[in-house]
Amino acid sequence: MCADTSTTAYWDAAAADFDDEPDHGLRDPAVREAWAARLRGWLPERAGDVLDLGCGTGSLALLAAERGHRVTGVDRSPRMVELARAKLAGTGAAVLVGDAAEPPVGEGRFDVVLVRHLLWMLPDRQAVLRRWVRLLRPGGRLVLIEGRWGECDPVGLPAAELSALVGPVTERLSVEQLAPDAALWGRAVRDERYALVADLAPARRHTEIVDVHLILRRGGEVLLARRANTGYADGLLHAPSGHVEDGEDVRAAMLRETAEEIGLTLGPDEVRVVLVLQHKAPTGAARTGWFFEAELGEGGRQPVNREPEKCSELGWFPLDALPDDMVAYCRAGLEAYRAGHRFALHWHEPDDPIAYAPEGPDRLTPL
Repeated sequence: MCADTSTTAYWDAAAADFDDEPDHGLRDPAVREAWAARLRGWLPERAGDVLDLGCGTGSLALLAAERGHRVTGVDRSPRMVELARAKLAGTGAAVLVGDAAEPPVGEGRFDVVLVRHLLWMLPDRQAVLRRWVRLLRPGGRLVLIEGRWGECDPVGLPAAELSALVGPVTERLSVEQLAPDAALWGRAVRDERYALVADLAPARRHTEIVDVHLILRRGGEVLLARRANTGYADGLLHAPSGHVEDGEDVRAAMLRETAEEIGLTLGPDEVRVVLVLQHKAPTGAARTGWFFEAELGEGGRQPVNREPEKCSELGWFPLDALPDDMVAYCRAGLEAYRAGHRFALHWHEPDDPIAYAPEGPDRLTPL
């Protein structure tokens, strides 16, 4: 394997002789049948949509098409694509010129993403895998044929390393060792060659936590509590809040949480919904927050810290100059409220912090 194998020019030049390798061209009937038998185990029994990335001259794509699958091939080399289209003529398969790391196809369209001897050459493999997973339908499958080639100065991707990369983005996986099957390669081989088959979780009915937040006003100020000893966002400010319990409506939950956290007994007519915000945490867990507004009148009842084991302090802060040391989710809700939005999304990306980041990306999207 050469250092420049990632370039289009390299693969254009290699296209004319590519099928001379027994496992590329599958010209030997025994080699062809060996790969066909493996594909029968890796691909669904029913006809499905198969995306072959880095398809080369289309030999595996042809085997899949002959099994009745609807095949799309992608390769960055125009010369490879030309040869693949000729090989797949009459099968209904489509072959596109494109980058396998960012394929020119829509998300959620395929039952199988099939990739052979490609991922090891790509930078940021974790990001590429996440992209490939998004191309699959719920319950779809990744079939990744990789290896570690050469005995003196090996190159490639060991099975253990690829399993560690794939595990977090799929529900289950298995590794099938291919080196012992000489028929696949047209000769005996000693290096590591394998197929990793990984299944996504099937589609499930969406469920998520529902929580409630109190925007307690005192003129131009709002009440915030500093979290402590909870294991989540400790040290950061947040509005009085909590989860809706089973069988409880959101208003009843807000009145209960208000009494439990800050000692105020409010009536149903003293709170009103001002915002519904769907939020996704950096870990990927989603929830829907209902933000209620209440006004603290002059004199009379005052909030007190009823849960000192979870809250280190209560304080009043100007709504138009909120502090930075806040939970990003709550900060987004208060900013949406201040702007007059009634419905919004706050959709974190995996690397976003839980804390509000003044210089970070704005994830608030009004609806």
